[in-house]
Amino acid sequence: MHDDATVAAGDIARLARVGRAAVSNWRRRFSDFPEPVGGTSSNPLFSLSEVEAWLRGQGKLEELPEDERVWQRIRNSADDLQLASVVSSVAAFLVRPDREQALKQPAATGVDVPVPLLEAATGLAAERGTGDTVDFLFRRYVETHSRRVQIVAPDVATLMARLLGRCETVLDPLCGFGALLLAAAPPDGPRPRRVLGQERDAAMAGFAAARLAAQGVDADIRAGDALVDDAFPDVEVDGALCIPPFNERGWGYGALTNDPRWQYGLPPRGESELAWVQHCLARVRPDGHVVVLMPPAAANRRSGRRIRSQLLRTGTVQAVIGLPAGAAPQSTLPPHLWLLRRPEDKDVVPTHVLMADGPVEAFQDGLEGVGRAVPIMDLLDDEVDLTPSRYLPKAAAVRMGDLEKSRDDLHELASGLTRLLPGVRRETRELTMTTLGELARAGTVQLEQTPMRMQTESGEVPLLTAKDVAMGRGPTGRGEARPEAVVARAGDIVIPAVTHAVSARVMTEEVLLGPHLYLIRVDEEILDPHFVAGFLRVSAERAATTLSGTYRVDVRRAQLPRLPIAEQRRYGEVFRQVEDFENAVRRTTELGGLLASNTLQGLIEGNLQPGA
Repeated sequence: MHDDATVAAGDIARLARVGRAAVSNWRRRFSDFPEPVGGTSSNPLFSLSEVEAWLRGQGKLEELPEDERVWQRIRNSADDLQLASVVSSVAAFLVRPDREQALKQPAATGVDVPVPLLEAATGLAAERGTGDTVDFLFRRYVETHSRRVQIVAPDVATLMARLLGRCETVLDPLCGFGALLLAAAPPDGPRPRRVLGQERDAAMAGFAAARLAAQGVDADIRAGDALVDDAFPDVEVDGALCIPPFNERGWGYGALTNDPRWQYGLPPRGESELAWVQHCLARVRPDGHVVVLMPPAAANRRSGRRIRSQLLRTGTVQAVIGLPAGAAPQSTLPPHLWLLRRPEDKDVVPTHVLMADGPVEAFQDGLEGVGRAVPIMDLLDDEVDLTPSRYLPKAAAVRMGDLEKSRDDLHELASGLTRLLPGVRRETRELTMTTLGELARAGTVQLEQTPMRMQTESGEVPLLTAKDVAMGRGPTGRGEARPEAVVARAGDIVIPAVTHAVSARVMTEEVLLGPHLYLIRVDEEILDPHFVAGFLRVSAERAATTLSGTYRVDVRRAQLPRLPIAEQRRYGEVFRQVEDFENAVRRTTELGGLLASNTLQGLIEGNLQPGA
């Protein structure tokens, strides 16, 4: 083992099978707990060898599992932005049949990963199997970047593959980590003879290929954008699966105006999902099938009405299935599954389209006996609305069991709110203040503003937008890690330059920043990041200029008190607790609103009656 491997608090918690709070408690209670060797005060890193020895000495760890040892070495071999590339390269190497021979000739490994790391991973694969090892690396990567990585729920992937049916050849033109293709080639069922995939992100494409190969699937996975640089332009497969990016405007509209794939009409600039639908239909043979997960807005946006009409008139749409909220990896809205079939010349155009709505498990055994067959002529009105709930009876829309569960969840959240409030006491005192601009001139903090204009909808790297910061969520944009790009590190503070409500966020991992953001990097020996962020939320708003409710923030004018670092950290801890309280209040409000809405809907529609 290499002694330079480091671990974060979350890694220690997993090794000892405890919660993160227990690790924080150990740091406070035990004077001999290992000191941090890197990282920041908000995200310290510890020596793996020292932690392992301490845990074993305390009787909290019998033996460090070899897989965890290997993972920590891989994780410490690259920064956050490059970790996906390194892990996918290791996975790709493990599935090579000649890996043992390649290790004897370092120049033949074909990957930019240190040979000792490949040797450690190969040893682990020899011990627990290649498939399990590749799956372990994938799961660990996803856990490390859970807020950055969008993962298809296994039950959704399985449902899409089952609805597609058995295919000799199958394609996913935006395959991500390969979830849909793996579902289409199950180990316990018939597999396609040929599996094809394309993915914009090269590291994700490599990961998908390795995951498929590790499960014995012979797949051809290419890196690139299938809309603008199709890797399989002459292919006609039996079936296609796809989860396109939702509401993407930079999909290549200008360059693809006369593309022959648009058999149902040129997709408007704001209808990227219909571009992916037509791409899939163009890549399946006549009588081939397509299953696409779509945002609910695609069913009734006015701009897509003409294309939806053509899909219906030609008999291409077979069914539209409404799924519950959370079924789509990139959205909290309830998505739809569109089941499509490329018509044959000899076809008699169908007269009906199946509309269904329900939980994922309701459709795992197929579509027989579910939903309602709606006449196509009823759909071809001024709106051409394909929203399933519009055509289904409302009797089962609100279930008493769902209401009771929501009520229980609301009670649990609400009853815990007061426990989240931090303890404070009344004390009035004068504080000596300084400004962030003065601290920047003194070299205590670094201030940087991201470009006002930059691409946020395409690229290989997840990108944090100003809206992401304001909503307290992970990065939803995509960008390129160019030399001039601004990248936040763990412990950095990010604040929107223009916003409706001033917010400041302490980052917990490295991430590329989008436009209209300030990055504030502090000397953590002098300033606590959470202390700075907490005061910035109020003082930056006071120093901001506003027009029609929108604040233009000038962080240099924001004021902070001059306090010793120990007192700053006490403030910082309280500010973190306040943030947790705010998040809980937000979830409580959302759930309460949903409960009220469903109760009213059930009463009005006759599914519920007054009374206990």
